[in-house]
Amino acid sequence: MAAPLDLDQLQTFVAIADTGSFTRAAERVFKTQSAVSMQMRRLEERIGKALFAKDGRGNRLTSEGEKLLNYARRMIRLNNEAVAAFDDNRLEGTLRIGTPDDYADRYMPEIIVRFAKTHPNVELFIVCEPSVDLAEKMARGELDIALVTHNPRIRASDVVRTEPLCWVSSANHPLPENASVPLAVGKRDCGWRQAACSALDATGKEYNILFTSWSSTVVAAAVLAGMAVSVLPESALRSGMKVLTQADGFPALAPVQIGIMKRPGLSPSLSTAISNHITACLDNITPQVTGDDLDGDLKGLARIPRARQNQLLSGW
Repeated sequence: MAAPLDLDQLQTFVAIADTGSFTRAAERVFKTQSAVSMQMRRLEERIGKALFAKDGRGNRLTSEGEKLLNYARRMIRLNNEAVAAFDDNRLEGTLRIGTPDDYADRYMPEIIVRFAKTHPNVELFIVCEPSVDLAEKMARGELDIALVTHNPRIRASDVVRTEPLCWVSSANHPLPENASVPLAVGKRDCGWRQAACSALDATGKEYNILFTSWSSTVVAAAVLAGMAVSVLPESALRSGMKVLTQADGFPALAPVQIGIMKRPGLSPSLSTAISNHITACLDNITPQVTGDDLDGDLKGLARIPRARQNQLLSGW
């Protein structure tokens, strides 16, 4: 029988993938750099494949490393759930969570299920409002945790996911040629609306705001009915939507970052528990539709590893 994989080695491996550096990973897992290097050599020997390749002065994951990363995250997550299930000092109380409704629709089901399994004595109180309003509630101490669109110019949050922001229309209703683009977007202070309008302004493409709503359901309905174009993060794409690219005359948009805000004074154990569940669930999210369901080339949209976020987003 083959020897099982070492969870400690897998945790170090994930830390390297997340930080993009053996040195920073060593700091995260409280080991020396030589100990980290030794662990990775042993892991490669156990797998029988090279997990890292030289990339200039640093290292990047090989295709085999990317394959192992998915398994490593799942094994660590399952281990943490198992340990928590037998913890006699379980967390108790109420946790007030805020999230925009589009994030709630896509991300919260798995987060709630996983958290409830490991912390059944914690009541979750969930508020669905725009990121702007959630930040204000956090400032007033009305929420403990908020999942928001990261915008360092306006509010501080810890980035937990980065993905492409896509132009979308209906796959079943073609847009009229040479016409002003009808948009379905959030209110004026919505970051995605501002990004869309700024991109269209920069290219001189005519557009008009046809629908304004904070409800992701309303915006999606307008798109699927063929009445408007909108912008959505990759994971929020739905069956029946078409991704519009530069070939369709739509400019590329900066990636979306999702961040976590935490109330100062929140119990460290409760904060760590929910933060870990949110991060793990977002790592596990995949697009809701496949390339076969979209007329647009969704398969060509590269998901951006968290380890490279700072590199890719420098300058924004």
